[in-house]
Amino acid sequence: MAWTVMPTYDDYETARAAFTWDLPDEYNPAVDFLRKHEDTSRTALRYEAPDDGLETYSFDDLDERSDRLAAALADLGVAAGDRVGVVVPQKPQNPLTHLANWKLGAVSVPLTVLFGRDALRYRLEDSEATVAVVDPSVRETIDEIRAACPALEHVIELGDSESVRSGAHAFDDLVAAHDPGIDLYDSTPETPTAIMYTSGSTGPPKGVRHSHALWLGRAAAAYNYFDQGLQAGEATLWTPADWAWGAALGGTLFAAWHHGCPVVGWPRDGFDPDAVYDLLERHDVTATFMPPTALRMLMTVDDPDARYDLSLETVASAGEPLTSEVVDWVDAAFEDVSINEFYGQTELNLVVGNAERWFDTRPGSMGKPFPGYEIAVLDPETGERLERGAVGELAVKPGDRRVFFDAYHGLPEKTADKRTEEGWFLTGDLVERDADGYVRFVSRADDVILTSGYRVGPMEVEDAILTHRAVEQAGVVGVPDDTRGEAIKAFVKPAIDDYDPDGLRAEIRTLVRDRLAEYEYPEHIEFVERLPTTTTGKIRRRTLRERDRSGEE
Repeated sequence: MAWTVMPTYDDYETARAAFTWDLPDEYNPAVDFLRKHEDTSRTALRYEAPDDGLETYSFDDLDERSDRLAAALADLGVAAGDRVGVVVPQKPQNPLTHLANWKLGAVSVPLTVLFGRDALRYRLEDSEATVAVVDPSVRETIDEIRAACPALEHVIELGDSESVRSGAHAFDDLVAAHDPGIDLYDSTPETPTAIMYTSGSTGPPKGVRHSHALWLGRAAAAYNYFDQGLQAGEATLWTPADWAWGAALGGTLFAAWHHGCPVVGWPRDGFDPDAVYDLLERHDVTATFMPPTALRMLMTVDDPDARYDLSLETVASAGEPLTSEVVDWVDAAFEDVSINEFYGQTELNLVVGNAERWFDTRPGSMGKPFPGYEIAVLDPETGERLERGAVGELAVKPGDRRVFFDAYHGLPEKTADKRTEEGWFLTGDLVERDADGYVRFVSRADDVILTSGYRVGPMEVEDAILTHRAVEQAGVVGVPDDTRGEAIKAFVKPAIDDYDPDGLRAEIRTLVRDRLAEYEYPEHIEFVERLPTTTTGKIRRRTLRERDRSGEE
């Protein structure tokens, strides 16, 4: 029962030529992550609670607790195919819920506690989640939206009966009231595993339906961008990214457990560089996934390698292009620490990346295609394959179709549009591939904003802004930002003549934070007399971006 999908290869060309996907006939992620290891008494999770100190969980502990939770969910009526929302930060209850779901054949809906009212409502309603497991920090929001989610029958709040208010089940009590030893659902790589949501640019976020093969694909990619250093008993992983995001959940947490490595859970509201270095030292973290924004914040600490006794070997990064100054800083600030940028999508797994074990990192490049994938650069208009050096849309073809998404939930036409007749999956990202095979990100083909590692769809932000009674029109774009990569800027046409600009800006920012997410609020707001539109009345975001670059008012 090895299920190790990415063997070790000494050089890139050999890996590209020799590797093939060999997925098992039967596959359950809960068994893969928890039961297949030779020594399941080893530590799988080190959880630093904000106020209660360190908790450690072995693979056996997680297996037993997720068994108990699965039995509790079954008593509440959860069955194979049912959707269960998981709105929990980096706490043990997050992976425990996913594992319990898969033991029943249920489908997880990972959601971040950073989401506001509208963002949570839309995703829980669209996915038709029957149960939501939630952190106390979002319980009030869940109560506000519950009536708008008719399929939502049960809410399970973290805590016990003394801390959980009426209207929700207490997580701890449910687990304690049930026994381990349930019969696992007979599943395969094709069994539905999760619905993950994109940030749409031309409409609402799309629910991306995946099967269990997703986790094997992400584990294989992680093995590469962590420089084949995920040896059981040797590597320890941590990421500051929320476990709701694909690269953190599948490419760090579950990839580590697939390979038998422990993970550190450390929920925090903010990012304190000195506290992060202290954590890396305290837990002997050897591999970390960090968005470029986090790395730029770490750069503010002088001489970290001398001040902290770090065990760090590999830094993996994604979400936005790495600049040369970050790559050069890692090389100068640390001894023998590699930095590997990688690229993926909610739909298409993690398909391109750097791996210093195989080839030198080139600043500004996303790397080369990982083994198991072919890539092409296509003309966005004609779909024809372009020569090296030309800018076009990145298209990807997997060696095994199952490691990519199954469909967009309830959107068959958009599902069909994602794939060409020749079997290429379109990314919507414009890239350039050089003569040596390195891929460089140029821009999005649509209007998605890349800020602090998050992808933000401008329409969702515009819709939130338009709910303010003093706003008539709004256009949202990304603008260059030294720390975040891009910051969100809103061009707003007020609906009234008499308004306080500073006061209205503050109200708009608060509104977006409350309705969507903390990272989606517009840092920059410019009030305008009119917005550029097409003949059909759509906002011309490209014109707004050009206006911002030119400094026009």
